[in-house]
Amino acid sequence: MLMSMDKTTIMSMGITSTSTRSGGNMRFTKLHGLGNDYIYIDAIAQDLGGYDLVGLARVLSDRHFGIGGDGIILVLPSEAGDFRMRVFNSDGSEAEMCGNGVRAFAKYVYEHGLTDKTELAVETGAGIIRPKLLVNAKGRVERVRVDMGEPRLARSDIPMQGERAGEPAVEAPLMAGGENYAVTCVSMGNPHCVVFVDDVDNYPVREIGPQIENNVAFPVRTNVEFAHVLDAGRIEMRVWERGAGETMACGTGACATVVAAALTGRADRKATVELLGGDLEIEWAENGRIYMTGPASEAFSGEVSEELLEQVKA
Repeated sequence: MLMSMDKTTIMSMGITSTSTRSGGNMRFTKLHGLGNDYIYIDAIAQDLGGYDLVGLARVLSDRHFGIGGDGIILVLPSEAGDFRMRVFNSDGSEAEMCGNGVRAFAKYVYEHGLTDKTELAVETGAGIIRPKLLVNAKGRVERVRVDMGEPRLARSDIPMQGERAGEPAVEAPLMAGGENYAVTCVSMGNPHCVVFVDDVDNYPVREIGPQIENNVAFPVRTNVEFAHVLDAGRIEMRVWERGAGETMACGTGACATVVAAALTGRADRKATVELLGGDLEIEWAENGRIYMTGPASEAFSGEVSEELLEQVKA
């Protein structure tokens, strides 16, 4: 679906954009996947070369003095795929990937007329991710099924410290905040540490999350999932995201949790993960790849004031 407005073709593979380089404030669109919200900026049509991206993420993500979000996501051209996605958390750190973010990314580029493809190859810091858009009769993207690739289980791939770098960390002991936890760690291109608990709703996620995120065992920090298996096909989960704190949902975290639950014999390889913002369908298929299916929603679009942007000019 291409928008009816005039466009300037900027690259092959069906990608188009409306040029705004000639003037005006920075335009953005706020989208979310199950409440995991990001500020999307078309960096194809807009030149961000004059901005400190770390500072931009911090300023725009501020829920009191900025737009508000778990971070910013940049839409960029790619030689390896249809588009390139860069994710900056609300603290300014750059993430390799974001599962909820890539679903909303796919919705954004389709509904905003940057492509008419319904199957995409998106270049990320975790490699090429392949979303498939499920479009309704009105041309609106309601759900996105994403081939997330294969999970990586070796400690060295997380990365996680330990003597046996080439072996998985399954129910491995981890000391954090004076307490010992049994953790199962998975890389989905970004690091995850899954802790199974009896009561997710009342678990002190905001206390324990940062203790594990910043644990010396994780040299680049880690995302932390607190999960309770309801039955073989359903898991409750809350997440403490690296660089963002507790969020409403985490797509890569849901994938990591299903892998961890399967590895420990708690659940099947296909399960619904219940997050604070809603449900995700996760399947760890027999071919070794993980498929995530869930919604993506747009909240609003607008322009960032020059007054705010003055704070982050390089």
